[in-house]
Amino acid sequence: MSDVVQPRIALGVSYDGSAWQGWQKQPHGLTVQDTLEAALARFAGQPVPTVCAGRTDTGVHAAMQVIHLDAPVLRADTAWVRGVNAHLPPSIAIRWAREVSPDFHARFSARARSYVYLLLEDQVRSPLWAGKAGWSFYPLDVEAMQQAAGYLLGEHDFSSFRASQCQAKSPVRTLHRLDITRRGRFVVFSFTANAFLHHMVRNFVGALTYVGRGRESVQWMADVLAARDRRKGAPTFAPDGLYLTGVDYPAEFDLPLHDASDEIRFGV
Repeated sequence: MSDVVQPRIALGVSYDGSAWQGWQKQPHGLTVQDTLEAALARFAGQPVPTVCAGRTDTGVHAAMQVIHLDAPVLRADTAWVRGVNAHLPPSIAIRWAREVSPDFHARFSARARSYVYLLLEDQVRSPLWAGKAGWSFYPLDVEAMQQAAGYLLGEHDFSSFRASQCQAKSPVRTLHRLDITRRGRFVVFSFTANAFLHHMVRNFVGALTYVGRGRESVQWMADVLAARDRRKGAPTFAPDGLYLTGVDYPAEFDLPLHDASDEIRFGV
């Protein structure tokens, strides 16, 4: 008897990371992947392993995470959305589902990822934005940060901005976009790269805020990048304001993707 081919399904997932210990499965079970796979198992009646486009850390949010799974049951796309969501807590939701070709891989097929970091600039912290935005009680010079950001664009060895526990084989990445804008009391950082190292975005934000508050010069950013030494940079910034907003794939996969950056930027 021939083996039954399991269709590969791609899912778009959003989550509020405040209550979760990151994406990746852990023995304690308090992660987004653990919770999502438990919901998938209840829906499908058996375990359903998943693969994501990019792991997010504790407290980091996703407006548009992408995962894939090999479905052990045949269900309509709408059933994967509504059926799985019925077993998920309010902080996690499937946004869309699409059957894809067997060669699709949520991580390795991705061409780029985009993140937004929201930073509240205020003398006093706001409990309404706790867990949803970073905070700086120092006034920040956006123009100086924009100038410093220019040194980071393009392909570089980003060793100065990777976590010590980063498991990536190479520290070389290509940063396509780094925009910094002010919206009222918020400074909004928007990043797009082919891929990111562990803590790379939060380390960027930490270094940029050093420039923005006048603690370091614009040129300092170039010096930190050239040093290829994490000890030369600024402390890793809080995860609260970090959102995975989009994953880019070749058009051949025909996914209903959009970059959710504007949803985050215009929400402040």
